[in-house]
Amino acid sequence: MLGIISPNLWIVSGMKQQKSEDDLSIVIVSYNTKELLRARLKTLQGAIIVVDNASGDGSYEMVKKEFPNVDLIKNQQNVGFARANNQGIQRTKSKYVLLLNTDCEATRQAITETLKFFETHPEVGGISCKLVLTDGSMDPACHRGFPTPWASLTYFIGLEKFFGSSRLFGQYHQGYKPMGEIHDVDCISGAFFLVRREVIEHVGLLDEAFFMYGEDIDWCFRIRKAGYKIQFYPHVSVVHKKHQSGLAHADSQLRFNTQKHFYDAMKLFYNKHYRYRYNPIVSAFVLMGIKLRSLL
Repeated sequence: MLGIISPNLWIVSGMKQQKSEDDLSIVIVSYNTKELLRARLKTLQGAIIVVDNASGDGSYEMVKKEFPNVDLIKNQQNVGFARANNQGIQRTKSKYVLLLNTDCEATRQAITETLKFFETHPEVGGISCKLVLTDGSMDPACHRGFPTPWASLTYFIGLEKFFGSSRLFGQYHQGYKPMGEIHDVDCISGAFFLVRREVIEHVGLLDEAFFMYGEDIDWCFRIRKAGYKIQFYPHVSVVHKKHQSGLAHADSQLRFNTQKHFYDAMKLFYNKHYRYRYNPIVSAFVLMGIKLRSLL
């Protein structure tokens, strides 16, 4: 079955564990990351769903030629990260779905250990392992709090940088939590996002109003609101080579558009989830702050 990672027999911590072929599907969205994509497909066993977002570097042709068993979707234009992932998710029928970026060097161990924990904790709706940047530091996007007005303020004015381990000033990345232990977080990164099918059926797909950025935070918000936990699993780690897509090497206009998507996502998330929870004056200041940062 396409989109399912196999084989049936997995080896975890020296113990053999029988798995159903229908347990896990992996969805990978690609945009001008041909070599990274090739490397991922070489290390991941089983069939994978790849959604190519109109790459111009031959990614689609490479997958079609070298990995004929991959379930491959080709978009005629870049439809955005959320919509492309949804296209992949809609091809799956498995119990679990893993969203995986091409720039995440996910090992089989990382996937199997995270999945093993996930299977025995039905209260958890979404989970990520520890993502590590190429300089050895943790990718803060895999361990975040929701961007409330206070959390966003302390982050953008730099208080979190100096008091990251403080519950008061470190809410945006929740640095006050025990980073060596499994624990709840508000949201994790779409770069490595393991989710249950029942959760997708309950809360819906990614919100395609988010072109890129923010769709993972919005999904986590809805998952948490539905009563599921979001958890951080630090016992395995994955190297995340961020800024490797075609956008990282694009011309100034495309980089400008990318930044615009970032601030548009901030505005969209706030309007969707927070605007009517806070005093209109607070909301006006927040939206004005987003506008000012986008102009800067």
